[in-house]
Amino acid sequence: MKNNQTNQKLLVEIKRLKKELKKKKKYGLVWEDKSEDVVEMCKENLPVLKEVKSKEIITDKNKPVNLLIKGDNYHTLSILNYTHAKKIDVIYIDPPYNTGAKNWKYNNNYVIKDDAFRHSKWLSMMEKRLYLAKNTLKEDGCLICAIDENEHANLVLLLEQVFPRYNIDSITIVHNPRGIQGKNFSYNHEYAVFVYPNLKEKYISNAKRESTLVRNFRVDGSNSPRNTAKTCFYPFIIKEGKIIGVGEVAPKSFHPKKQTIEVKKGVFEVWPIDIKGIERKWSYSVNTVREILDQLNTKKRSNRFEIYRSKDEAPYRTVWINSKYDANEYGSKLVNSITGVQFPFPKSLYTVKECLTAVAKNKKNATILDFFAGSGTTGQAVLEMNIDDNGKRKFIICTNNEGNICTEVCYPRIKSVIKGYKKQSNGEKIKGLGGNLKYFKTDFVSYKEPTDRNKIRLTEEAIEMLCVKEGTFEEVKNRAGFKIFKNSEHYTGIIFDQLVIKRFKKEIKNIKGKFSVYIFSLGDDSFEDEFEDIKQKVKLSPIPDAILKVYRRIFK
Repeated sequence: MKNNQTNQKLLVEIKRLKKELKKKKKYGLVWEDKSEDVVEMCKENLPVLKEVKSKEIITDKNKPVNLLIKGDNYHTLSILNYTHAKKIDVIYIDPPYNTGAKNWKYNNNYVIKDDAFRHSKWLSMMEKRLYLAKNTLKEDGCLICAIDENEHANLVLLLEQVFPRYNIDSITIVHNPRGIQGKNFSYNHEYAVFVYPNLKEKYISNAKRESTLVRNFRVDGSNSPRNTAKTCFYPFIIKEGKIIGVGEVAPKSFHPKKQTIEVKKGVFEVWPIDIKGIERKWSYSVNTVREILDQLNTKKRSNRFEIYRSKDEAPYRTVWINSKYDANEYGSKLVNSITGVQFPFPKSLYTVKECLTAVAKNKKNATILDFFAGSGTTGQAVLEMNIDDNGKRKFIICTNNEGNICTEVCYPRIKSVIKGYKKQSNGEKIKGLGGNLKYFKTDFVSYKEPTDRNKIRLTEEAIEMLCVKEGTFEEVKNRAGFKIFKNSEHYTGIIFDQLVIKRFKKEIKNIKGKFSVYIFSLGDDSFEDEFEDIKQKVKLSPIPDAILKVYRRIFK
């Protein structure tokens, strides 16, 4: 029997290798794909979520609900492929750097420097997760991956394969100004690789300048007479000392008598004419200047108004150097100050916050995912961003519990940041940022065969998954055969027995609001006929077929 199983495995492997050989890749990464236990187990055991109610944190029901999920990130991403398909705005991850220093395990074994398949194992692990992660991103979503020199080159090639037609830019961040001694060079930097859509409009936000740049908006000098630009000779309109608009470009034949002209009482036109009376030009065309009026101001000098541009932002540079990115000061020491735990190599809080700000500054309702959450830096960064600009961003952070990282570091840190804490170093009280957190762990439903019994079990075990999908966590009805949950915007109904549909409809008759209704079905019947009379009120979905379709695609 054992020999037959071995032979069968060999035949499967030979078939796979033949298939690989037929692929004629002309350019890109090629590596020896290494199977992974956590992936293989999903062929017979389907991941689900189970809430740990005792770890729930609710400080303000008007704020978003954040999620912390304990479990292997492959399983979590599989679940999110159902609950959050095309719903994530930003993914920030800090995966293992594969240094060979016993800081990363593959199939429960440390990957050391002498491992001949060290890079293949890392690429196999990352590829599986990146493809799953991509399915959760919105069309205009962005992925940011922290990495160092050990896998940076491989990562970029892998990302080009997973995200074709995306922009891929590497930012160099000086995270250790003291340097990490190497054999030849002392490394003091790492990278943040940004993967974002190739859109016509600007995608990356501007960075704040350390000091505001102020300059005259008129271009002076021997190379800037009026005739060198067709659309840059026009008037600014000023009233009560403030710029209220711009006029149209003047024809060539028009020559203002002076730089500042009072067109009616208290209203002035200001032209780009220097103090010698020479006609110059403004820095930008009239169409462009209308978009940056909020950056312009004016000062009156004698009988003239001068126009100035105050610029406190500029495009991000590709090298970030600032003491706030110091991973020891604002990473290790910060985590220790909050939790009392010595945690190796956390990111500087400000590194993560800056990366997120670059892509989510103007997305105040963004959902941000980190499936290598580690000590929970991404969660704290999101909470602080919301405090800074009154945003309603929410995070989903996922980590396993190897070395008790989830239970002793990540969760305590997020809890302390939300509710407040005393610094371990000096007892100073730090006020909590507020917020809400739901804590889940991954679990599994045995599903070797698509039997009716297995489908019933999967439906019963999928309640938390459906609540996560809809964001409805407050249970309002628990009746025989169905349950109802809600949030501030809508309701979720879960019907386990088709025979109670009439009772369910009667129960929701007087409830105002929209319903997402999930109905158990051995097939894919959505029961639209039974809800025809209230079809405007409900959105129907059969379960567990919709879940199984996602899992069949992933685990095939």
